[in-house]
Amino acid sequence: MSMSDDDIVAPRRSRSGSGSHATSGKAARGPIIDQEGHEIRPETLEQGFREFRFDFGQGNPFGNLTREQRIARLGAIAKLLDVAFVLPGTNIRYGIDGLIGLIPVVGDIITTAISLWLVREARALGAPWYITARMLGNVALDGVVGIVPFAGDAFDVMFRANMRNVRLLQRWLEKQPRM
Repeated sequence: MSMSDDDIVAPRRSRSGSGSHATSGKAARGPIIDQEGHEIRPETLEQGFREFRFDFGQGNPFGNLTREQRIARLGAIAKLLDVAFVLPGTNIRYGIDGLIGLIPVVGDIITTAISLWLVREARALGAPWYITARMLGNVALDGVVGIVPFAGDAFDVMFRANMRNVRLLQRWLEKQPRM
């Protein structure tokens, strides 16, 4: 069952026949008024509905990055996850991976998902299967051991799977010929 355009602008009468005194037809409607009190012509309103669309700018903001920009983004995310902060009074570095990992189970799932996204990006950059397999092994080890309360969080801080994965990718990329 579909509604006509007239039903959307001027609703039908209620089933009981009372309540709304609107009649079908364009003459029964009054002028359309905007928020400032100015009258809007119906043809302008119809044209506006035909042209209605959302404009999100130039599309995906991450879609047009160069290879170097994508690699730099991966490095920045890995640093944020693994070594962004220093424990005061010590030389121990940790990242948001260790902080989010403090939330039992859910935190480790979230950080593992972010780490898997880094592996996916490496694959999109052309990393071969053996590099992505090693990266997946690092993520799996980090995720499985990270589930263990407290000891897993200490392991997250010391193991730094994301930094290892970015280094693996960078070493592989350095060996590739430039285009």
